[in-house]
Parts: sequence; structure tokens; C-alpha cells
Amino acid sequence: MLVKNIDSNELAQWLERDEPPILIDVRTTKEMAQASIPTGQPLPLTVLPLRMNEIPKDKQVVFYCRTGARSAQACMYLSQQGYDNVYNLHGGIINWAHHGLPIEPMAI
Repeated sequence: MLVKNIDSNELAQWLERDEPPILIDVRTTKEMAQASIPTGQPLPLTVLPLRMNEIPKDKQVVFYCRTGARSAQACMYLSQQGYDNVYNLHGGIINWAHHGLPIEPMAI
């Protein structure tokens, strides 16, 4: 099963839409407090199986982490559970920041 990837510039454009995708940060709360993508919602990978009912199947959902590895795992898991509109931010927040896109600490 392949993971659908989205790059930082494409995600930035998606976030400008009238109906932007849901953006979910799967890192640890400590990582989120350091820097996050604005509008990102916290959902650490370790609790994803317990809280996947909070993720809508009828909307585009983009997952991100530090480098894209954990968020790819989240996408793979949800795809196996029947989710079709899940995307992995390729390169994670590191790549996002490298492209000069906005980051801010997440209040948790």
C-alpha cells in the first residue's frame, strides 16, 4: 500500500483553500511545543489507534512529523483502516521550515 505524499509548497497552497485540509501533527508534545505548523492539531502517533475515530474519512487530512517517517506510518495505518484521503507531508516540518514557510510553538 503506497502512502500519498504532498510537498511543502503544495501543502501551503492547500491551506489557502476555502476548505483547507485538516493538518495533524503526530510528533511528541515536547516536539510540538518547540515548533509546529500553524493550524496543526496535536495527535501523537502513539495514541493514533485509540483516537482514529476523531479523524474524518470524508475530508483531506495531512499528517506531519519531524522528517516524514512517523507521519508516513500514520498514513499507512489509516489507509489499512479504510481511509482514502490521508496524505504525508514529505520531509516533515524540517522541509517545511527549510522552504521558509511559517512555524510557531504549539500551545498544548
